[in-house]
This record gives sequence, structure tokens and C-alpha cells, in this order.
Amino acid sequence: MLDSLITSKTRIKLLVKFFSSEGNVGYLRGLAEEFQESTNSVRVELNRLSEAGLLTSGENGKTKLYRANETHPFYRELRNMVSKFLGLDQLVEQIVLRMGPVEKAYVVGDYARGIDSGTIEMILVGRALDLEYLDFLANKTYEKIQRKVSVTVTEQDPEEVEGFLVYGV
Repeated sequence: MLDSLITSKTRIKLLVKFFSSEGNVGYLRGLAEEFQESTNSVRVELNRLSEAGLLTSGENGKTKLYRANETHPFYRELRNMVSKFLGLDQLVEQIVLRMGPVEKAYVVGDYARGIDSGTIEMILVGRALDLEYLDFLANKTYEKIQRKVSVTVTEQDPEEVEGFLVYGV
């Protein structure tokens, strides 16, 4: 979806990085290494997104750090578009509707850090969840969105999660 609207692969990677979850930050050289792109192509796209007001930047010593502008009027819409692009919206909806009494669902791992690695890692919190359906769902999700799903199920809410909550309170 995003790749048909936005022709720059680097811009798509930046949008996924900064709008897949709150608080993601990056700097030019680190982003270029992470994306395996030239610093020039990353710089051009960072400048375009900054000029549009979608990214903000600040200095950390000699390093210029970028992050999503959460006050931009399109921030929520972009977060939703990136979520749909990654397939998280469909995945969470299917899990919540069919798995049983899911209390919370977290996205962790690479996606939580804004990296589209091809594997979506999740933690589900709930009792008496349908684990057979979970296996089926993981296979179907790969067929639909070409991303592997790795899910950890627990009955207790983890104390600290390095990721973000996508369902529950």
C-alpha cells in the first residue's frame, strides 16, 4: 500500500522507523547503516520529512537526532497507515476476535523498534487462549502480509516490556 503511494523506498523505511511506535529516534549514520542505504539518500529524505513538519530534530552533542513530530496534524493518520502497511491492524483484530479472552497484546522486537525485519514478535496476555488457532493464524498471516509471526503467550502481564501495547489497557 505505502509503496504504491510513496515511490522512495528510503522514505518508506523512515516512515516505518519513526511512525511504527512512539519514541523511536535515529541519527543519519545509524539510519544509513540500519537501512543499508547511502547517507546521502537518507539525508535527502530526512530533510524532506523535516521540511514537511513530520519529523523534528534536536542536537545530542554533535549528533543530530530525528524523531516523529507527535504534534503534527497527520501524526495519528500516519501511525495508522504504517500499522496497516505492516499488517499489525489485521493481525491484532484476528487475534482478539478468535483467540479467546486476550487481555493485552504487545508488539516487541524489531517492529517495536521500527525495523521491518519480516518477523512480527508479539506477547499475548490471557488465560485459556486457543493455541491451535494461534498456529493457524501465524501461517495465514504469512500468506496475507508476507511476515512471519512469533507469539509468546503468558497468563501474567510482564513487568516490563520492550515494545508497545496494541490491545488492552
